[in-house]
Amino acid sequence: MKKITSVALFLFSFSQIFAQTELAAGLKLKSEKKWNESFQIFQQLLKSDSNNVDYLTNTAYLYCKLGNLKSSESEKQYFFHRAEYLSRKAIALANSSGQAHYNLALALGRINENASSKQKIANAKVIKLECDEAIKYDPKLAGAYHILGRWHRTIANFNFIEKAAINTLYGGVPEGGSYDSAIANFTKAIALEPDDILHKFELAETYRERNNKGDDILSNVWFKKVLDMKALDESDKAYQKEAASKIK
Repeated sequence: MKKITSVALFLFSFSQIFAQTELAAGLKLKSEKKWNESFQIFQQLLKSDSNNVDYLTNTAYLYCKLGNLKSSESEKQYFFHRAEYLSRKAIALANSSGQAHYNLALALGRINENASSKQKIANAKVIKLECDEAIKYDPKLAGAYHILGRWHRTIANFNFIEKAAINTLYGGVPEGGSYDSAIANFTKAIALEPDDILHKFELAETYRERNNKGDDILSNVWFKKVLDMKALDESDKAYQKEAASKIK
């Protein structure tokens, strides 16, 4: 009996060490934007423990990233809805996980790209709430600031007629939304993740869209900063190509 217990303890310890090693490997690949390789590791880890919040949040995030790379809209939406499901499960298990709240906002933002107008407005309200929750629990979560930046820019871009139509048909435009707030959030995201190309690209886009005096100069400055950065994946290269085409 004692021998069996010792073997069981050894196997348990080994499995824990293996899981920690795999987790570290998956996180490293994720930081290098090697999405497929990282996803394969986290899928296996999640199969081994479907209630582990670290596995849930990382897998959800990778579903969002890989969904963007799918060619068909049905594949994209499948991946984004899987991310939503895993994010909600993570929140149910650990409501104080900033990453889980961020992932839910990210997934809903992606789902919104092919949603009805009514669903887009409903999701927009949840996205704002989830970003606020993410930042409350993790103030250094750059991605949450990025999504808030896009959220504010989208709302700020609505004209009077669009806002009136939304108020009439879908129960009101979400409160808030300004270019200044968008710029502040993208700037915060850049401060937290200075090596991320997308934060700088979206800040440049926001200055261009706001179009105040001097904004074209600021937009060009940030598009040029995008070109000066090292591209880590195909998405980065695509943003650099687009930035080059927008410099005036």
